[in-house]
Amino acid sequence: MSSKSVFLRLMQFVKPYRTYLVGALLCAIVYVVMSLLCPVLIGRAVDVIIGPGKVDFAIIGRYALLLIAAIITGAFFQWLMSLCTNTVSYKTISDLRVQVFSRLIRVPLKFVDRTAHGNIINRVVSDVDAVGDGLLQGFTQLFSGVITILGTLCFMLSINPVIALVVVSLTPVSLLIATMIARGTHKTFLKQSQIQGELGGHVNEMVAGQKLVKLFGHEQASEEKFGEINQQLYHWGFRAQIYPAFTNPLTRFVNGLVYAAVGIAGALTAVSGGMSVGQLSCFLSYANQYTKPFNEVTGIMAQLQTAMASAKRLIELMDEPTEIEKEEALPAPQKAAIAFEDVSFQYLPEKPLIEHFSLKVEPGQRIAIVGPTGCGKTTLINLLMRFYDVTDGRITLGGVDIRDMTRDELRAQFGMVLQETWLTQATVAENIAYGKPDATREEIIAAAKAAYAHGFIKRLKDGYDTVLTEQGANLSQGQKQLLCIARVMLMNPSMLILDEATSNIDTRTEMNVQRAFSAMVQGRTSFVVAHRLSTIRESDVILVMRDGHVVEQGSHDELLAKGGFYKTLYESQFARVE
Repeated sequence: MSSKSVFLRLMQFVKPYRTYLVGALLCAIVYVVMSLLCPVLIGRAVDVIIGPGKVDFAIIGRYALLLIAAIITGAFFQWLMSLCTNTVSYKTISDLRVQVFSRLIRVPLKFVDRTAHGNIINRVVSDVDAVGDGLLQGFTQLFSGVITILGTLCFMLSINPVIALVVVSLTPVSLLIATMIARGTHKTFLKQSQIQGELGGHVNEMVAGQKLVKLFGHEQASEEKFGEINQQLYHWGFRAQIYPAFTNPLTRFVNGLVYAAVGIAGALTAVSGGMSVGQLSCFLSYANQYTKPFNEVTGIMAQLQTAMASAKRLIELMDEPTEIEKEEALPAPQKAAIAFEDVSFQYLPEKPLIEHFSLKVEPGQRIAIVGPTGCGKTTLINLLMRFYDVTDGRITLGGVDIRDMTRDELRAQFGMVLQETWLTQATVAENIAYGKPDATREEIIAAAKAAYAHGFIKRLKDGYDTVLTEQGANLSQGQKQLLCIARVMLMNPSMLILDEATSNIDTRTEMNVQRAFSAMVQGRTSFVVAHRLSTIRESDVILVMRDGHVVEQGSHDELLAKGGFYKTLYESQFARVE
């Protein structure tokens, strides 16, 4: 994606606030006119001072008052211009951040799975901030800079066209230098931004898994990897900054030459009577003001390049395809039969996982799914919930292809408890009511009691109003899982998915929760991915999976009697539980 296309995409976010841009432009015109009027007043004051007996204090006083008025007026409109540009920048970045996050929560799950979470966080936070800083500086320099260049050029041409042409012919050299360096360093800024995302991803992983890092004594290796990525960031950051660092000195050197040329040419012209001393001083001030915008732009070149590189990463995220829904989606039938019809699926094209899988689940049946790691148990759940879509075949609910339903409609039929708990940074009550925000306190407490979580919740400092830290770090794993179970019980869904739902709960509590589940699943279709004997024995049908295929199915006793793969799993995995 070219820098031009990135810039045009960014301008789409600026467009709603063009009124502020017009206001900033008008304020810039007034501000620049006032700043250009100051050298004229100073020059005229100089002309009434030079020469014996020519000092006219009355005229000097008037010029001084006009100068003060011009400075105050210019400062006021400069403040208004900054207010307008700040408003445009911050509103634009707010909209950009909202759209980036909105796209992020709507991209397919496979994007989140294949992208480092720290990298994603870096885009939503750091990259958006970098674009905001670049826009703020860009707008500020753009409006005042362009008007200053045009205004000083007009004033200089009105005083002495020949000397004005000297300034115009030399000054663009500094802009040419800046442009050449900017083009040469764009790739290094993009690489720097990418490595910043990698560094953020590594830090996020290490913070999230700090207990395991310490458990396995991996601190040194983690530090070494951080140092390696940090060294790469230093390398590319240095390369990204070293060349732009030459830009400002080079442009200032060219501007110094311009100033010297104007001084020499102006002095010769003044000596020959072509201009007054006051006009010469005015011309020298204009020469400085004319070159100042070039210096400012080249001075923030690195920041602008960083902003463009960050904008490119953000646009790539916003261009990620979202989960597409059919325009005329069908409603999801409740308490209907579920059928997997010749389903095939693979995460990677070259690695088939599930091939030609078929299954019919009647309403109210309790299906247990067992098998070795990697056989496709959780993948079946992902396909059923449309976290991923099947590669071939179809899955139907009540005879309707689930791809003809909206994902929201489909997922509303299911309650899901996973082995990996997830809690948000909110109160205990709000976490339980996550799937049913309008639940009453009585309903929340009833769900907690059904999940056998009410006892430990009452022992918390503020009970149901206790605010949980990030990911519920102030609770045990078992307590977090009980809250997740209570969350599903509050929803009271028509179908259940339990993926190792009681893996972190003590045996006594598990027995109570299993009784609650047994009561809850009456008349409801449920899928149970589990290894514990207690959850498997009670199932109507046990699916035994191996390498993406259902190799056996039947009740617990039937499968043991067959003496097949399930019996082997049972004897190696479950016999010790009895």
